[in-house]
Amino acid sequence: MTVLENPRAKSLALALLAMTQFIIVIDASIVNVALPSIGRALNFSRADLSWVVNAYTLTFGGFLLLGGRLADLLGRRRMFIGGLILFSIASLVGGFAQSEGWLIVARAVQGLGAAIVSPAALSIITTTFSEGSERNRALGVWGAVAGAGGAAGVLLGGVLTSGLGWEWVLFVNVPIGAACALLAPRLLLESSSDDALRSFDIPGAVTVTAGLALLVYALVDAVNVGWGSTATIVKIAAAAALLVAFLVIELRGRHPLMPFSIFRLRTLRGANIVGLLIGMSLFSMFFFISLYLQNVLHDSALKAGLSYLPLAIVIILSAGAASVLVTRVGFKPTLIFGLLLVAGGLFWFSRVKAPGGSFVADVLGPSMVAGAGLGFSFVPVTIAAVTGTEPREAGLASGLINTAQQVGGALGLAILATIANSHTQSLFRAGEHSSTIALTKGFQRAFLVGSGFALAGAILAALLISSRDTSTHAEAARRGEVAPMVV
Repeated sequence: MTVLENPRAKSLALALLAMTQFIIVIDASIVNVALPSIGRALNFSRADLSWVVNAYTLTFGGFLLLGGRLADLLGRRRMFIGGLILFSIASLVGGFAQSEGWLIVARAVQGLGAAIVSPAALSIITTTFSEGSERNRALGVWGAVAGAGGAAGVLLGGVLTSGLGWEWVLFVNVPIGAACALLAPRLLLESSSDDALRSFDIPGAVTVTAGLALLVYALVDAVNVGWGSTATIVKIAAAAALLVAFLVIELRGRHPLMPFSIFRLRTLRGANIVGLLIGMSLFSMFFFISLYLQNVLHDSALKAGLSYLPLAIVIILSAGAASVLVTRVGFKPTLIFGLLLVAGGLFWFSRVKAPGGSFVADVLGPSMVAGAGLGFSFVPVTIAAVTGTEPREAGLASGLINTAQQVGGALGLAILATIANSHTQSLFRAGEHSSTIALTKGFQRAFLVGSGFALAGAILAALLISSRDTSTHAEAARRGEVAPMVV
């Protein structure tokens, strides 16, 4: 057993992990600005084009829990490197795509690689950095990078699509992924659960992965086929049946994939519920801002991408401030404050104008408030989700919070896109002839409901997360009364 004690070595390890998380996160949004170019190049139908995004989201959300547990079972560094290699190869293959099927499959494999890398990376942070102020600072960096990834993805997507072509939104991952995979054996220590090799729960792994993947598929496809359609109802029912089967298998198994003893932690339970609502409120914000900039304000892909630069900067700064605030006042007050900022920013967005709207008047202010809220909520909810867990549970806890946010993002986007589209169509039926006005009023309704999700998250954070845990954590962090984590 070895302890990573050298501060410089820890800093280099954190830089590597943060860079990896950055490319994982941006790939959920980097293709958004490139979608029109991809559609023209590969002859995508309008209905199928959304699957360039959805294929990644589907496999990422569906395999996260399994990826986290595999990290505990087979070795966190090993799975981190393996996932990176898979992600990089899929990015390269996707950049050479000659048909829509080819690209969609490549994006799905990218999502699988991301689902292996992300929880492994987060669990390496929790086992490398001591619980308290040191881990808070590390997760502050992690939160800044992960939170800014959504905004930076749109920015980078606009620059690459305009300058080099849509293929480069995928090719850009290859050198970064390859470099991180090569550096990992030098900068990261291997770790795994002490009892990891006793058994691997195949039935549990199959049912939970299939159930989560089918659930995410049902949510993202509901926008196209309708929430009340037979197809949506059947898919959700089948996903529920698989997840119930998973619960039965886990309760009866001797070596379960997900030991339910982890849910004895009140703060972990509350953090995952709040994480779901963070995903529901925030992930769709980037989607609707992009549509407003390009379809209402008629910005170019490059201009729309550059419009995200202030948002990305605010997220980075607020996440850094959040790591300090968590040590001073605790993760619970910081999380509530962040979610109230998100609710306020999205409510401000619900007043967006058309015609006569502009970036400065209608996007800049609310995006910075919501971006600050993202930083002040993402960092403390991650800290809360791993507080009090055993080192052997690091991958599982990391997979759980990642899964909550990804499934929340898919659910929120499906709900809010349906609300926006339904309101827009109802305005057309009522005699509205301006597509700009109808689209904008649909966006307004979606932002208002998203604000309600964030407000609900703030209320549940106050009710479900232990005040004792947050006070104990903050006091220990201020005194430095924590032992180094053994990896």
